Amino acid sequence: MSSFNVNISVLNRKMYDMKQVLIVSVMMMFHYIQALPQSLETQGQLSGWATINGKKIDRSQIGARYILGLDAEKKLSKIYTLTAELSINAYDYGQFEGWDDIKNIGKIKPYRMWLRFASSRFEARAGLQKISFGSASLLRPLMWFDRIDPRDPLQITDGVYGLLLRYYFPNNVNIWFWDLIGNDKTKGWEFFATRKEEPEYGGRIQVPLFTGEMALTFHRRKIDLNTENASQLQICSDSAPENRIGLDGKWDIGVGLWFEGTMIKQNCDILPFPYQRFLNIGLDYTIGLGNGLHVLSEYFRFETSEKPFNIGERFIFSAVSLSYPLGLLDNIRGMVYYDSENHDWYRFIDWQRTYDRWSSHIMGFWNPEQFQIYRNITENNLFAGKGVQIMVVINH
Repeated sequence: MSSFNVNISVLNRKMYDMKQVLIVSVMMMFHYIQALPQSLETQGQLSGWATINGKKIDRSQIGARYILGLDAEKKLSKIYTLTAELSINAYDYGQFEGWDDIKNIGKIKPYRMWLRFASSRFEARAGLQKISFGSASLLRPLMWFDRIDPRDPLQITDGVYGLLLRYYFPNNVNIWFWDLIGNDKTKGWEFFATRKEEPEYGGRIQVPLFTGEMALTFHRRKIDLNTENASQLQICSDSAPENRIGLDGKWDIGVGLWFEGTMIKQNCDILPFPYQRFLNIGLDYTIGLGNGLHVLSEYFRFETSEKPFNIGERFIFSAVSLSYPLGLLDNIRGMVYYDSENHDWYRFIDWQRTYDRWSSHIMGFWNPEQFQIYRNITENNLFAGKGVQIMVVINH
């Protein structure tokens, strides 16, 4: 009970800090559900890895991660349910600076911490959570609030603090609204972080269309121009509004077919390229060959420009992913990307063996020394050049 007294004292000192209010509220409600749970479950995932780069020792790494989660659920009535998730992400790894010099980096931080009130057609979820949408898999224009790396077998990504509301109509139309607060680090494709303590808000509507669905998404925030990334621009104002609009759709026409597009406008005349455009077109199909070969292909285009549809700086990628089950335990997956602007190839392969509670991965990569793809992912540098990564994962 002492931990709740500490949290309440923090709340009294910093009532203006909405992020603190949100954290404390979720913790207190989680305590209520835990006291009288209809179900209470714990789950954990322990993973260890070693990355060896064939050319540069400073890109080699050895580390371990443990994600521990607690899920609670309480039935409030025949219609409404209250659920909560609380999990932590603890990791420690050694980054090789040389053969006899290893830099140790470790951290324990919240991974998920949210409370959900829901019925069959409505849900409200508040706290530290993952918000993800869209149909693309490899290069996602709608990667606005997460940083899921398709090469990562664990699909680990930080969450965002906020409130998410969703309503599902009987005709399969669904609408989303969100209000985010306290997320002052870059997320998704962002180059500039959100201004500290400034709320972000947006929404999404998905409607059925023929054999699939189509969706329109909007988001607004204030970017922080008083940062290291903006220091070279000599901007007098410390913030600027940013509006995003996204359009996406997916259909089953014998093959899976989808597209995603995003337009971003940063309202600051001093920025050299205030417009950003993302486009993805993709398809997938399972070929009846042996155990079934799944083929997925995407075309991705990103541009920045001074005007909405002017030609500006850009990069264009084509990508193919192949996945084939070798048997009940083994699966092999390969990805190939081609950068048509720089004429570079990116290659990645993963051989996975899965048992009831644990799995192993042997991954190889052969990429350019300078990455143009996934530049927003901090750990990206590990896969530059040529090398191999071995990973073991235990779930309980």
